[in-house]
Amino acid sequence: MLKRILVLDDNEDILDIVQEALSYAHFEVVSVSEGSKLMSVLEEFNPDLVLLDYLVTGINGGEICRQIKAHPRFNNTPVILFSAYISHGHDLMAYGCDAVMSKPFDLFELIDTVNNLIC
Repeated sequence: MLKRILVLDDNEDILDIVQEALSYAHFEVVSVSEGSKLMSVLEEFNPDLVLLDYLVTGINGGEICRQIKAHPRFNNTPVILFSAYISHGHDLMAYGCDAVMSKPFDLFELIDTVNNLIC
């Protein structure tokens, strides 16, 4: 059975690239471009891992990560936060995520990180 990954990014180009790379690596992928829709899709799709962009319209991925980790059904679901705006003074791990990746990221690194967390 394919492992399921839920991806949030408000950049459609990035969503397309990430979805294609993860699908090619034999994952079932659902993409969301609006943070406000993520929790309802999370409940319906029941992913094995969530990949969140840190800066999305409306709410940041860190706050969404906190919501996921506080949810009794998904608190053990691995979450990866990724951002082009990672600075030394901002610790994204403080949101409770399982990994942080800087944009742009290497697609092989992404697949390795995903595999290390769920396979």
